[in-house]
Amino acid sequence: MAEPTRRKSEDIPVLDIENLAVAYKVRGGEVEAIQNVTLDIKKGESHGIVGESGCGKSTCAWSIINFLGANGYVKRGTIKFQGKNLVGKKGEELRRLRGDQIAMVYQDPMQSLNHSMVLGEQLKEVLTVHQGMSNKAAEKDCIRMLEKVQMPDAANVMRRFPHQISGGQQQRVVIAMALLNNPALLLMDEPTTALDVTVEAAVLDLIADLRKEFNTAIMYITHDLGVVARVSTRVGVMYAGEMVERATVEELFKSPQHPYTQGLMRCVPKLGTDRSSSILYPIPGRVPPPGGRPAGCVFWPRCDYVRKRCREERPKLRSIAGTETWVRCHFSEDIDMGSWEPPEDLVLPGTVQKKEVDETILEVKGLKKYYRVRGNSLKDVFGMGEKQYVKAVEHASFKVPRGKTLGIVGESGCGKSTLVKTIIGLERATDGEARFLGFDITNSISARDRKLIQELQMVFQNPDSTMNPSYTVGQQIARPLKRFNVMPKEKITDEVLRLLRSMRLDEKYYDRLPRQLSGGEKQRVGIARALASHPDLVLCDEPVSALDVSVQAAIINLLLEIQEEFGTTLIFISHDLSVTRFFSEYVCVMYLGQIMELGPAEEIYAPPYHPYTEALLSAVPIPDPTAKQKRVRLQGVVPSAIAPPSGCRLNTRCPRREMLPDPDICLTDPPWREVHPGHHIYCHIPLDELRKIDPVVSIKEVNHAG
Repeated sequence: MAEPTRRKSEDIPVLDIENLAVAYKVRGGEVEAIQNVTLDIKKGESHGIVGESGCGKSTCAWSIINFLGANGYVKRGTIKFQGKNLVGKKGEELRRLRGDQIAMVYQDPMQSLNHSMVLGEQLKEVLTVHQGMSNKAAEKDCIRMLEKVQMPDAANVMRRFPHQISGGQQQRVVIAMALLNNPALLLMDEPTTALDVTVEAAVLDLIADLRKEFNTAIMYITHDLGVVARVSTRVGVMYAGEMVERATVEELFKSPQHPYTQGLMRCVPKLGTDRSSSILYPIPGRVPPPGGRPAGCVFWPRCDYVRKRCREERPKLRSIAGTETWVRCHFSEDIDMGSWEPPEDLVLPGTVQKKEVDETILEVKGLKKYYRVRGNSLKDVFGMGEKQYVKAVEHASFKVPRGKTLGIVGESGCGKSTLVKTIIGLERATDGEARFLGFDITNSISARDRKLIQELQMVFQNPDSTMNPSYTVGQQIARPLKRFNVMPKEKITDEVLRLLRSMRLDEKYYDRLPRQLSGGEKQRVGIARALASHPDLVLCDEPVSALDVSVQAAIINLLLEIQEEFGTTLIFISHDLSVTRFFSEYVCVMYLGQIMELGPAEEIYAPPYHPYTEALLSAVPIPDPTAKQKRVRLQGVVPSAIAPPSGCRLNTRCPRREMLPDPDICLTDPPWREVHPGHHIYCHIPLDELRKIDPVVSIKEVNHAG
């Protein structure tokens, strides 16, 4: 009898997980957080893991390094690293492995860095502990690695504390730290979620380059399908603790097989589409908790194709003939994504004909907001030093028509939130005019008429920070109704219930506390509270940035529906240009406190662009690996708002400055050029030259399936 062929060492995956189940001990027993997870990652491969919050993505990564806490453990299955089973390894052996050959990059870099140590000491420790390297040699290697991750002034960064560098630079330090020992496996858990789109693009470029240079196997966890399309070679889709589909990135986006994967695709706005040419279809329901998963297929309560067998029999992960796709669905071959139709009871925006009203509800002229900065010298303490100011917003001028949406985009620190806080009255304007319904709103909010406050409301990015944990949902929505005497007291409860129903929340939510709600439900309550006073203008500060794609789609549709029904005017802040394009009729692009481009959305997203707008569009991850997208990157970091560059504030980072015969002209203030009525670009480059620039994204290449 012939001896079985042994697998060559180069064919052995760096990571091989088979039928993995992770359980947590809880009062009264245990719950399985993940179950039946199978995947493998080879050298030089980037394997994306996607799914909504609560699907088990992070738990899958934590199980590899045994970071499951005191009550978590691998219940069954194997985790093989370079052919050796990691299940059961503990103590010193596992510690050496984690620091040397397996590295992890977490979502929040500040959680990974020691605030009391300079960065250089933290970086060098990786080499001195795991490789026994001398302090001097370790410092050289650390500086070299910081330069590889494109850290400006790497030698000086070694002497800084974590709080002295930006969020994007912190993430680069953490990535550099993870790569110092040239690990065979790199685990990345949402490493770009909190970053600006431009910084995210640089980090994703870096990950792709490092994967090729070091031949590292990467597990990349994210809920962003655009990021998956950009960085992954293969993708695994997780739902309710199970891997429901695995495929190459090309196959997954071209022909998703599982109904859940198809549902995720329908939730994402594509760059280049707007609400008139595309509709977002949220997945109904929510991910079941580990202790409340249904019998049969875990997805059947949310599936549009559910049959009797789905309710009774748990499907197995099986391969699709002629492809590299594996799917956990009984009927995937029978499902045609192109012929899908939304459920009849699904309420979508676009059914109400909007009335065109030629009226300006908000007009801003030359608005400024400066913050005084005080130093620590004796002169500063006694007020004798030179006065310095953070120029957060400068010379902002625009109009917002009634019933329309103005989207405001730009990097962190560009002044988006400060502009909106100044309009609503949370900050007092330094100079300039802002008139709402004809009334001056540049004064303190305490001096405003109550009726004016009622007509101007805000939805914040983080609903947790604006909800009182001690009061029920019903009490918090009822407060503005009472405060502004919107209706008689005996009708307030009915109005709160009506608002809850309009948010797709039933009467059961009336008596719930904030801690009993999911992130998406809290945001809906925040929107209901903002709308309770029937305002004319609602300011939305990144209201969907932290939400899953399905919840994001539902919230966007909800805001559009409210706008159609009540004629509400919206200002929508976001760093996601795809969402802004889909949501807004007008777009304002800000950089370092100044407006760089302003105009109708369809014009902002097509040449001629301001060079900064072009760079932002180039940085957006597109959920289609076949899309053609130019690579335009801003070099360096955003300058200080205390001492911004003279002239055009982008001149230190502008990718198009060399187009000018005399680049030094950028050191003078640019002209406010009018492209078309209502569309302006703040740039020295002539419009004829900007028109010659090719589009960033070839829209015809984008896959609009579903």
